[in-house]
Amino acid sequence: MEQRSVYSKSSEASVLQTNKVLKNTYTLLAMTLAFSAVCAVATMAMGLGRGAALVMFIGGFISMFIVNKKANSASGIYWVFLFTGLLGGSLGPMLNAYAAIPGGSALIAQALGGTALIFFALSAYVLTTKKDFSFMGGFLMVGLLVVVLAALGNLFFAIPALSLAISAAVIFIMSGFILYDTSRIINGGETNYILATVGLYLNIYNIFVNLLSLLGVLGDD
Repeated sequence: MEQRSVYSKSSEASVLQTNKVLKNTYTLLAMTLAFSAVCAVATMAMGLGRGAALVMFIGGFISMFIVNKKANSASGIYWVFLFTGLLGGSLGPMLNAYAAIPGGSALIAQALGGTALIFFALSAYVLTTKKDFSFMGGFLMVGLLVVVLAALGNLFFAIPALSLAISAAVIFIMSGFILYDTSRIINGGETNYILATVGLYLNIYNIFVNLLSLLGVLGDD
């Protein structure tokens, strides 16, 4: 009887911990997405050039490695905001380019709406069913590697059809990562909400960028 009581308390503590990580992750994710959007609007207003945007993008990914090292300390929060702010700010020139074309603002709005729909639908599915998608990790990493290699190759060949396929593949893979990352949180595989936030933010960021690219190409047709 006593053993059952200990097990019950341990299980309850585990559920409470998981709920805490989930709550902290979504709170921080919402804050960083809002901050990222503000930075994007700011660089749009400043008319940031592509060179400066590339520097911000590289700086963002450098800061991501620092986030991983500082994830267990209080300063990790500041590094997360720096990371998301730099990546958000780097979108300025791209968004200005789309906004300048006829119907460009509508394309941006569609990409934002589509990204939100994908994220909320997939997150809600995992949270409702509580399915374990950890088995997808290996497949997703292999898929991501293939896409990266294809993207690097396309820098030299510049094949429009391949660019379209790469964008579609990235959206598909990042959608899989949303299932995978959310599943890890609710099943106790990820207990650090800072790292969980970074993972989900990257999923959303990549879906938005590639969905906008895809809509832009299809819109031209």
